[in-house]
Amino acid sequence: MNYKLSPSSINLMQECPRCFWLSIVKGIKRPGGPFPSLPSGMDKILKEHFDRFMEKGEFPPELREQECVNGCKLYSDKEKLKLWRNNLKGIEYLDKESGVLLRGAVDNILVKGKKLIVLDYKTRGYALKEDTHEHYQLQVDIYNLLLRKNGYETEDYAYLLFYYPNRVLETGEVIFDTKLIKIKTSVKEGEKIFNKAISILKLKEPPKPSRDCGFCKWAGEIKNE
Repeated sequence: MNYKLSPSSINLMQECPRCFWLSIVKGIKRPGGPFPSLPSGMDKILKEHFDRFMEKGEFPPELREQECVNGCKLYSDKEKLKLWRNNLKGIEYLDKESGVLLRGAVDNILVKGKKLIVLDYKTRGYALKEDTHEHYQLQVDIYNLLLRKNGYETEDYAYLLFYYPNRVLETGEVIFDTKLIKIKTSVKEGEKIFNKAISILKLKEPPKPSRDCGFCKWAGEIKNE
């Protein structure tokens, strides 16, 4: 099986195994809509912003006063970080038994001693809810799994740095608030979900859809008309 998986495709599996199988095995994608460009633009300038401070051996203001990152520094191997950030490459792991390639593109990495810590930027339109960070659990589990599979030591947690708008100044500048969330990671859980994805891809027929999958319900209704 020469399939390529990412945290987003595995997240689709969690939503609906049938949609996942059809997307990866048959190339039948869910209907798509317009994709907002603001998150992509924010992602680009945040990486540039952090890199300027990395080159000076410093943290940007968003992290400078955060006690939880004491003893850490920004990952300084620019060439490797450029590769790991590339959406078409990222950090890769090939499961030799199945031939399935898993990859994920990180935003940034912190270093604490000999261990690496994933730092991921998130842009939102409003302040965080109590459980907002939980929606990214799968993503950080996969990132940590990928780093471990590539021989790196990692801490058993990651950081999510949220940016959300606060107000607009008279000069037109938009002021963002930030919030850093520390989230525990589980390489074991990441590997378990990856193996589940492989087992679904081995099926000769698509699995049953999730009961609450609106796409599969819509497709079924159209088929029965």
